[in-house]
Amino acid sequence: MMANLRPLGLERAWLLIFLLPTLFGLALGAFGSIFATLSISFMDWDLLTPPVAAGFSNYVGLPDDRLFNQAFWNTLAFAGLYVPLTVVISLFVALGLNRKLPGTTFFRIAFFLPTVSSPTAVGLLWTWIYAQDNGVLNEAITALGGDPVRWLSRDVALYSVVIANVWGAIGGGMIIFLAGLQSIPRDFYEVADLDGAKPWQRLWFITLPALAPSMFFQTVLTTINAFQAFDYIYILTRTGNGNSNMPTLVFSIYRSGFRFFRMGDAAAQAVVLTAIILVLTFVYFRLQKKWGATA
Repeated sequence: MMANLRPLGLERAWLLIFLLPTLFGLALGAFGSIFATLSISFMDWDLLTPPVAAGFSNYVGLPDDRLFNQAFWNTLAFAGLYVPLTVVISLFVALGLNRKLPGTTFFRIAFFLPTVSSPTAVGLLWTWIYAQDNGVLNEAITALGGDPVRWLSRDVALYSVVIANVWGAIGGGMIIFLAGLQSIPRDFYEVADLDGAKPWQRLWFITLPALAPSMFFQTVLTTINAFQAFDYIYILTRTGNGNSNMPTLVFSIYRSGFRFFRMGDAAAQAVVLTAIILVLTFVYFRLQKKWGATA
């Protein structure tokens, strides 16, 4: 059969043959894990005994789960601060570094470095910064005559982890916005200069509208990251008994599944988290389409 194929068709056939193992692995990893999570969410399973069908009991019990409710509201509060701060700061950093000035390359690398650094190493760095005794921030406050602050206490932990996470995410957003800025035709700015447009007018009427797709993409990506936040938060806020001063949804899933071995409960929480992210993404797309139609 393959002997009767034209050269282009033969090339595509061989390409498909060589890609089949990879495609099979991706399909199994993606759809297999989704199917497994959905199946486990309807079971009672502790990893030691055979799973038992539980119907919708894992979902029905979530509203009465104190940790899940606390984690849900903590995640909403975290996302409400993290998403706008990350998008806005990344945008302004990109605007500042989108110039041919000495040192620009250095600062681009410096801002992007936390994005590719180990979350564990970065989390430990922030632990040292926030430490109550001999921490960098408290040493500075003490030197100025103030009292040390418990940066990772239950009352302040939200703001502390937001700062650490925003710091770690600025570099990724900066790259996205730099790509968008460099794709804007220079002719737009030259015409604006001829018309006597001021810098803020160029920003408002040319740069921001042209960056709308980049801002939309970055907002969706940052929102997904906010609801999946775990590593920095766990490292910074974990306590000696395995709890957290600011549990999030992913922490609640981890705690239910790998501390209490309630795999069905953990899977149900994962399904709910996925549904929340899908709904928010759908809302973003609808708003973007509506805004694009009226722009």
